[in-house]
Amino acid sequence: MTDIILYDYWRSSASYRVRIVLNLKGLAYKAVSTSLLDGDNKAADYVARNPQGFVPMLSMDGHDLTQSLAIIDYLDAKVDNPPMVSSDPVERSTTLAQALVIAADVHPVNNLRILKYLKDELGQEQSAIDHWYRHWISEGFAALEAMAPKVGFFGGEQPNLADVCLVPQMYNARRFETDLSLFPKLVLIDAACNELEAFQKATPELVKPE
Repeated sequence: MTDIILYDYWRSSASYRVRIVLNLKGLAYKAVSTSLLDGDNKAADYVARNPQGFVPMLSMDGHDLTQSLAIIDYLDAKVDNPPMVSSDPVERSTTLAQALVIAADVHPVNNLRILKYLKDELGQEQSAIDHWYRHWISEGFAALEAMAPKVGFFGGEQPNLADVCLVPQMYNARRFETDLSLFPKLVLIDAACNELEAFQKATPELVKPE
């Protein structure tokens, strides 16, 4: 396996997911800070390799891989332990549905470019933007709480893709002072994940450039 380079923004929840999985699978990588605030992701050489200009991008095996769930799927195919999804079709579908509550429904309407558009183009006050953020997190978490197991991780005895997507979103929820009291199972799962070194090492403040 060739050197692995992660083009990463420390506070990006999509990047956070990939960092967790790289750590879970024991894959060493070099992080290249790609600031969304400074516009590093819009530089011509970066966009030439990643036309959407998003983070993360993972350079591995001679390929530039984009979109966090697609990157994780590639990593799962290359290193099967621990698996992020089950080989059982029903369990795999269940995990994907849980993960996509966050990755497809909550995160896209709350990412930085949407929040900037609300503020800069639509003239919304910060209080209204924060309310928007909390609304969509709470709506997604309500569904995910109903899907969550009473004990253990979403993956049972070990984290899976749903857990990997949950933890960064819980981090964001706390940043925006979301009331998490209605989601006790998610709070417990998040706490259990964050007891693991792979999750701890991926924490935004720990990887933030100096």
